[in-house]
Amino acid sequence: MFQIIVDSGANIPAELVRHYDIRVLSFVNITDGKPLVCFNPDLTIEEERAKGKEYYDAIRGGMKVQTGLIGCGEFEEAFREIMENGDDVLCLTISSGISGTFNSARIAAESIMDDAPNGRCVRLIDTKNASLATGILAIYASEMRAEGKEIDEVAPAIEVMVPRINGVFTVGDLRYLAKTGRLTGSKALIGNLLSIKPILRGDKDGHIVQYKKCHGRKAALNALISLVCDNVVDPENQLLGIAHADAYEESIYIMNEITRRIKVRGFIDTTYDFCTGSHVGPDTIALFFLGKDRELNGEGILSRASQAVSAQIEALKDGNRSPVAGR
Repeated sequence: MFQIIVDSGANIPAELVRHYDIRVLSFVNITDGKPLVCFNPDLTIEEERAKGKEYYDAIRGGMKVQTGLIGCGEFEEAFREIMENGDDVLCLTISSGISGTFNSARIAAESIMDDAPNGRCVRLIDTKNASLATGILAIYASEMRAEGKEIDEVAPAIEVMVPRINGVFTVGDLRYLAKTGRLTGSKALIGNLLSIKPILRGDKDGHIVQYKKCHGRKAALNALISLVCDNVVDPENQLLGIAHADAYEESIYIMNEITRRIKVRGFIDTTYDFCTGSHVGPDTIALFFLGKDRELNGEGILSRASQAVSAQIEALKDGNRSPVAGR
């Protein structure tokens, strides 16, 4: 048998952590100089939402937040405990492209494998994403384990899903992106004044990149809904994830709109974990789902554009005018 470990950035609600028997190693933020453990395993979903509102209201009020990594020693202690009990370890982490957490887990695994207790193993998976993209994969791994599958079967199956798990999101205030260096302060100021709302995503290498810009919050939410509905694969067998930084009512709107357009297995709707949520800020909403890949219709759009260009070239060869309406 094997045990599943995630960092608290996987954003799995505590109730589901208990249900799926997943072990969470928590980030610890420093808020106004005081330590804050980011994950409480005993909370209900309603309590997590209330704690989230309190936390993100404090950020809105100017609370200073410093985030950190989970150390190698904490990973090694958890790995060793599980292996000494006779189980293997499947560890899924937030993207190495946005955090050093995976590297901490890697160093710990390499250290312990020199004298692995009971001959057990550690399998690490860099999900190249964040929040519920990691959490949903951990839940799927738990479901495979419940079917009797062993780690050597489950780990490769999850690794195949990694380049297919998408995370798309929009933020409430651009200044939090400026704090992380993803946007200049002047652009954040102008963007806020003009109500520019970017749609961001995790790319195939696990970095956060901009996908498009929208004008206004409602347009951004509807763009997220369309991205999910247009790119999700086999939704009836999928759990879709929504993580919000104190934007619960808007998350309900998104769920209602998605279920109006497609049939899904179910949703996980939860408050954004405090560590990664601190970097994107209050009112952020992120959606997570499995697609064909992470291109978000990029190939299809490129293909249509290429066909249009080819048609224009052929028309010019024939001495015809470019086949563009109105010309």
